[in-house]
Formats: sequence, C-alpha cells, structure tokens
Amino acid sequence: QVQLVESGGGLVQAGGSLRLSCAASGRTFSSYAMGWFRQAPGKERESVAAISRGGGSTSFADSVKGRFTISRDNAKNTVYLQMNSLKPEDTAVYYCAAGLALSSVTIATPQTSWGQGTQVTVSS
Repeated sequence: QVQLVESGGGLVQAGGSLRLSCAASGRTFSSYAMGWFRQAPGKERESVAAISRGGGSTSFADSVKGRFTISRDNAKNTVYLQMNSLKPEDTAVYYCAAGLALSSVTIATPQTSWGQGTQVTVSS
C-alpha cells in the first residue's frame, strides 16, 4: 500500500499559478502510475491529469489541457501538478491518486489509492 500526502494548495487570483506536490511513501513509487483528481462542492470527483510509471505518457482532462502539466520525480517519490492560468471553475479539493495501471488513475477504481486532498480556491 502506498501513502500519499498532498501539499501546495491555497488561494490564488484568476490567471495565477499554483504547483501541487504529492509525496508518496510505502511501496516502490516507480511501480505506480500517478494522477490528480478534483472534486468541487456538489460535483463528482473528476480526473484532471495522469502520468505513467516512467513519466513517458501523460493525459489531461479537456478542461485543463494547455494550462496544467503533470510531472514526477521518481528519485524523490513525488508527483507534481503545475497549474497555470487558473480559473474560478478550477476551485476544488485536489486529490493525488496512485495505481498499478494508468487506467486506475484516470478513473476511480477500488484499486486506486488516495491522498487526503488539498484545497485550491481561485478568486475572480
């Protein structure tokens, strides 16, 4: 089992940037595909971005393409979400996710491991 701890959330004005980090501990980090999800009040949790175990493949929700990037540092057991040109509709709790397959970090499955979440608030 992998343990995940997110950091880097906060309050930012529209058009600003934030970088979220997710530190992993437990089993071998490089064995896991990693992803970021978000959940806004009254809405379902949705996939935002995902990255393969080696970092060679990434995917993004249409709503964040061109604004968000995902990266990982396997030596530091950390995955990052760089968020630029933030919009008020990006406001949500952002969750880090880990899974043994890329599919388990693009949709929530029983095999997905979760962090506790970090709040991102974008003011207009």
